[in-house]
Amino acid sequence: MDKFRTLFQHFQSSSESVMNGICLLLAMVTVKLYSSFDFNCPCLARYNALYGLGLLFTPPIALFLCGLLANRQSVVMVEEWRRPAGHRRKDPGIIRYMCSSVLQRALAAPLVWILLALLDGKCFVCAFSSSVDPEKFLDFANMTPSQVQLFLAKVPCKEDELVRNSPARKAVSRYLRCLSQAIGWSLTLLLILLAFLARCLRPCFDQTILLQRRYWSNYVDLEQKLFDETCCEHARDFAHRCVLHFFASMQSEMRARGLRRDSACRGPETPEKPEPPEGLDGGSGKAHLRAVSSQEQVDHLLSTWYSSKPPLDLTASSGLWGGGLSHRAPTVVPGTRASPHTDV
Repeated sequence: MDKFRTLFQHFQSSSESVMNGICLLLAMVTVKLYSSFDFNCPCLARYNALYGLGLLFTPPIALFLCGLLANRQSVVMVEEWRRPAGHRRKDPGIIRYMCSSVLQRALAAPLVWILLALLDGKCFVCAFSSSVDPEKFLDFANMTPSQVQLFLAKVPCKEDELVRNSPARKAVSRYLRCLSQAIGWSLTLLLILLAFLARCLRPCFDQTILLQRRYWSNYVDLEQKLFDETCCEHARDFAHRCVLHFFASMQSEMRARGLRRDSACRGPETPEKPEPPEGLDGGSGKAHLRAVSSQEQVDHLLSTWYSSKPPLDLTASSGLWGGGLSHRAPTVVPGTRASPHTDV
């Protein structure tokens, strides 16, 4: 159990490792899906190209969208792009870095599918069998144009009676399969070459800018995670206090109406325990959360966080917030108690 907890904490603290693992998992699922897929070309002149190209590009689009959905940083990137500038400026370089990182991971599974389909050749043969030039093959010399088109449409279906055991079908199928594999291997070589050049040429550029963008992209992701965790912690604590306040008020009402029977049964040696104060409880580590103690404060705090995030300067003066909730200039709604801490 401790090993699983350690592994989970490692993945939770390293979002890049999680994204790389998800990317590898999607690629493996892609290989498994393609190997278990039963390919059946319709062998009709009108639908061969539609079916073949659809099977070649539709699953990669779905896998690409799944990669975007599985990558949490894509949502963080869009939020960072769309958020108001407020007191914190937006750096387009960070958004470009996050976009590049998201696209690199999301494109892995679609590229694996396309390469597998091209190296296998079935989709390519089905899509382009009707587009082959019949003059390249001698077996079509004695056929009319309509017969040639019908024959070429039946090429992917080797069990069809029209093309069964036909040398012309084998020649066309071999030609298209070789062309498909050539395109697949060329694309594979191109991708490897691009990755090699990107890896080798990266040290030639300014590494300071790369480190800065990597740092701040990780900061934006971690800041959002910590904000969500702190909001959940405050919501749990706020709900707990509301429930306790409700039961405390009900006890006061019951005592006022004389419905509290256990007070008469309590002896003089068992004094009534004082109810916990509604204010801050020292030593609990939640004093900075309990200062935000009303719905208006919470709503204002959340809207301020979205529209005007604090500047990335821990020594900045509190005047930048214009009287909003901050850790240096708390604003308390009338009817609530002030506190020196109002962070969420």
